[in-house]
Formats: sequence, structure tokens, C-alpha cells
Amino acid sequence: MRALAGAAAGLVAAGFGVATAEVLAAATRPAAGPLIAVGGAVIDATPTAVKEFAVRELGTSDKPVLLTVIGLVVAALAAVAGIAGRRRRLFVVAGPAVLGLAGAGAALSRPAAEPYDVVPSLVGAALAGLALWWLLRGGDRTSGVRVDRRRFLRAAALVAGGAVVASGGAVAVRRSVGGARARARESVRLPAAADTGPSVDAGLLTPNKDFYRVDTALTVPRIDLDGWSLRVHGMVDRELRLSFADLLARPLIERPVTMTCVSNEVGGPYMGTARWLGVPLAPLLRSLGVKSGAEQLVARSVEGMTIGTPVATLLDGRDAMLAVGMNGEPLPLEHGFPVRMLTPGVYGYAGSCKWLSSLELTTFDQFDPYWVSRGWAAEAPVKTGSRVDRPRPFARLTAGTVTVAGVAWAQRRGIAAVEVRIDDGPWAQAELLPAPSVDTWVQWRYSWPAVAGPHSIAVRATDRTGAVQTQSRATPFPSGATGWHTISVTVS
Repeated sequence: MRALAGAAAGLVAAGFGVATAEVLAAATRPAAGPLIAVGGAVIDATPTAVKEFAVRELGTSDKPVLLTVIGLVVAALAAVAGIAGRRRRLFVVAGPAVLGLAGAGAALSRPAAEPYDVVPSLVGAALAGLALWWLLRGGDRTSGVRVDRRRFLRAAALVAGGAVVASGGAVAVRRSVGGARARARESVRLPAAADTGPSVDAGLLTPNKDFYRVDTALTVPRIDLDGWSLRVHGMVDRELRLSFADLLARPLIERPVTMTCVSNEVGGPYMGTARWLGVPLAPLLRSLGVKSGAEQLVARSVEGMTIGTPVATLLDGRDAMLAVGMNGEPLPLEHGFPVRMLTPGVYGYAGSCKWLSSLELTTFDQFDPYWVSRGWAAEAPVKTGSRVDRPRPFARLTAGTVTVAGVAWAQRRGIAAVEVRIDDGPWAQAELLPAPSVDTWVQWRYSWPAVAGPHSIAVRATDRTGAVQTQSRATPFPSGATGWHTISVTVS
């Protein structure tokens, strides 16, 4: 029972300290919260294979799962500190101190860290230590004499109540700040595009609420729209700093573009098409005078992410842009509001930085962006791919004519043909629906005279250069997955 009381004391004290730290962070810099800071450090230190497993198996739940695991580890360490602290008061100080220093160190390790970021973790640790000392006071550290039960329960109830109040305060602050950010976004009135580009059927577009999100940010960065600016510097003749109003005052283009995540497995869901509104990037860079030898544009996010894009890619005529709008509205907060970079035909990790803060012209030798430093390819053109969306895998169908349908993509090259194969039969041409440009996916369909029995359905695409999608299977790392998407169905 004494060990149980010690563990309970450790858990209650840690809960009070963490909750207080999260209140401080929520009111000032959310990224400085100990759970968020440690989570970010864990993400950075996680091997690529583990990250890919998490994205593949957990999808958009990977971040909540990570934070839950971190919380459980903190709880376990806090329980141990409470048990040990009943006999040796050194652990009353050492336990919270170790956790506090770990949180502070993690906060300082973040790319966009500020000196203040250590404060929430250190204050939380100090309060946790004081709470633990108060809960365990009165016990004999050598004999382990039992602390008065009633006094312990009263103290634990007070501390637990404080933890609940602090947790509620953190939630309330986050909601208040989130509401303010949402209102700031809603107040934005985007101007009409000077160049609207090709028309696009609404059925080809992915609604903003359904658009995939894969990034390392455990919390959406807090950005003051009035104070935000974008710095363009490095190997240019003159540097430039643009406010959000400056960007909106420039001629804007609107283009339908399909984005693809490099983590997308064959047949995976991490891609979508939207109508993007933004400032064309090539004219902006040329107006600043790109110096000879500049090979890479490094985009930096307000939370420290770095993404590098070959300069030649940005100047080759594609509609790379500084996007401010998505499907007729300002960028959603989780998709980069107020401004993100967008590079058609390049995987997101190498051309589509969210929550932009700066653009730097440099060389490949001078700087390795976040993902390149972790082994991903420096140049990342999207590979030709195709997917069966209907019927769903393992569907049970009725014999007769079945419509097989899906999408195919080869951004910057376009799709020339899509073929479908049933079991080991011959490849058959699918019908291609109209597509607005080579930068969007193509919808296709095929009428299959289905007969009873188990069947496999495979699809492959040919781009407009004549290259046929490879059958060879490859994992997403280091430059994108390959292979034919194949599903199994049963016809009765």
C-alpha cells in the first residue's frame, strides 16, 4: 500500500506540473509545451523506417498516438519517482528535475526555439517537485513510516484538483487562441485571380476537409497575420520582405494541381487535387535577380521545417506559387495559413512548405533540408502512378457489368493511357475522363463483364512521354513508391 500511495503521489504531482506547463505554453508559445517539445524531438530522432510505418499504419492518428505514448512514459517515470521518494527525499527533487530538464532541452532543440521555451517545462517541474514533497511530507525516509492516510488523501485531492483546473485552463486557452486564429483567417478577403487558368469540374477536386495532411507539426503554428512577413534572401541581387497584404496586391494565378505525398504507398490515400490561388514564384525570383550558381531554394516554416527545391524546377515554366487560397477560400490553418509554397510535379517534402517564413537561394552543398538530411532524395519528381478506387478491396460483387474506376497521375507529363487487367488476362484500355491540365490526376473507368468467382484487378498507366508505369515494387523511401495497384474481389 505504501508503494501504491507513493506512485499515486508521483502521478498526481506530475499531472499538476505538466498541466501547469501546458497552460503557460498555450498562453504564449504552444510549441514550448513539454509534451509537444518532447514529441517533436522524438519525431526528429525517429528512424525513417519507423516514421514510414507510423504513417502507413496510423495515418493521421500518428500524432495523437505519439503524444499518448509520451504521456504514458511520463506517468510511469512519475510513479517511480513517487515510490522512490517515500524513502529517499532526493528522488522528490531528482525525479521532477530530470523530467523538467528533458522537456526544456527538447524545447531548446527545436529549430525555431526561443529562450523563453524552457520556462514552461522548468516551472512545471518545480511545481511538480513541490507538490510531490507536500504529498509525501511526514513520512520517515529511512523506515518508510506510513503517511497519515487522511492527510494524504486531502492533499492529493487538492493537488489533483489543481491539475484538473490547470488542464481545463490549457484547453480553454487553446480553444480561445484557436478561435481567434480562425476568425483572423475568416476575415481575409482574397482578391480575384488575374489568371484563372483552365476550368475544372468540381468532381475532380478534393474538399478541403478531406484533403490529406502529412507533416511533423504536433500543433498548428500560431501566426499573427498582422506581424507575419516573408523574407526572400540568399543568392539574389536584392533581398525582399513581403507582408501578407503585399502578396495579395501582386497579380495572382489560380490553378488546379494534384499534390502527392512521398509517403504514399501504392494505392494509398495521401494525395488530393485542389484549386490553388497564389503568387507565381518564378517572376518573383527573377525580379530579385537570382545569382549564378544558385541551385536550391530553401523554404523555412515558422516552426522550423526546411524544404529544399531545385531552382531549375521552379524556373522551368511550371506554375510554382506562394499559395494563399485553396478551393476558393483562404488556406485552412492545418494546410499552411497564411502562405504555403506549392510546386506542381514534385512530392510535397521537396516543394510545398507550409506556414512559410522565409525563402533562401543557396546551393545543394551549403545546406541539406530536413528530409534530405534524413536520406530522402534531393530531387523528387512525382512518379507515374494509378489507383483503383472502385470497387473497394475485398468487395463482394454481383455478376454482370461492373464499373471499375479510379485515378491516374503523372504530374508535368500527363496521362496518355490507363489499362486494366483482370486476373492474368490481357490488358484492356480504360476510358479517360477529361482533365484540366498535366498537373492534375485523371479519372478513368472500365466496364468489366464480371463472372462468378474470386478475381484480381490490376491497373497501370502510361504517361505522355510513352513511359509505362513500372510493375517493380518499391517502398516510399527514398524517392516514392512504385508498382501496380492490385485488389482482390469476389463475384457471385
